[in-house]
Amino acid sequence: MQPQAEGPQRDAAAPAGAILAGGAGRRMGGTVKAGLRLGGETLLARAVRRLGPQVAALAVCAGPDPVRLAGLIPTGAACLVDPLPGYEGPLAALSAALDWAEAEGHADLLTVAVDTPFFPPDLAARLAAGRGGATAALAEDGDGLHPTFGLWRTALAAPLRAALAGGERRMTGFAARAGAVRVRFPGADAFFNVNAPGELASAEARL
Repeated sequence: MQPQAEGPQRDAAAPAGAILAGGAGRRMGGTVKAGLRLGGETLLARAVRRLGPQVAALAVCAGPDPVRLAGLIPTGAACLVDPLPGYEGPLAALSAALDWAEAEGHADLLTVAVDTPFFPPDLAARLAAGRGGATAALAEDGDGLHPTFGLWRTALAAPLRAALAGGERRMTGFAARAGAVRVRFPGADAFFNVNAPGELASAEARL
């Protein structure tokens, strides 16, 4: 049974959405974090439920080895493979997602990380309001910048492919050159992420 999305039905004018879920999970002993369970559901299912109402179409970035996410990708979501071999980080996943969203005819792409179970349900609206005429907007709170949580113009697909070919691997580096702006979110824990077993326990305590 597929997870039900929180809130209203998807708006056709909303951005496409991509969940970055293909990390190696090294700090979790190589565990596939998308499959970790929190409150009776996987982290990926929880991300789908929170992101779904904010986007017009959904993709899961599965990294270089999508077999690791077998059985976790929800029906109707695109499964995207990194354009680079090995675990090169979220910038490669962003490239795959931008290529997909552009090909599907979307002007904007909203990205989130699968290991951040409490990201705001109004993420898309806040980033859109704060972006103005910029090509991208990244979330920031009292804990700092969270570059995997961004609203990106899909016109950045070609520049990102070129940046990857030139050796760029940092999201913040690419975002800065693309003219991304920062959008402030209140508090310091909306983007709490699960990187270690103890943090998963802390997330359970927050439910």
